[in-house]
Amino acid sequence: MTTSVRDVLRVFLSDPARERYGLDLCAEAGLASGTVYPILATLEEIGWVESRWEDPDVHVREGRPRRRYYLLTSGGAEQARDAIAAAYRSRRQLVPDWARPLGTTGSAS
Repeated sequence: MTTSVRDVLRVFLSDPARERYGLDLCAEAGLASGTVYPILATLEEIGWVESRWEDPDVHVREGRPRRRYYLLTSGGAEQARDAIAAAYRSRRQLVPDWARPLGTTGSAS
């Protein structure tokens, strides 16, 4: 898992029931739209998020482009938590014991 995917998933997991639109995710994850939108497409393709277009009347009334909202699915939330945890464990295993803070080892959970 790339750090960018992890960052997008963390934004979703911070409030799994909240719908988010692309530029909102970009701002919260600190990533460019050219990074976030392909991630969203992949997450939707694998079923971790679902999307919907907002009512056309809303964006006309507010004078802005129409937003596509994304929502983490319940299965996606579970998979995202597991994937982030696995990535963290994998990363910890890559750090040699001599590079860890005193009092920690590679076998610590």
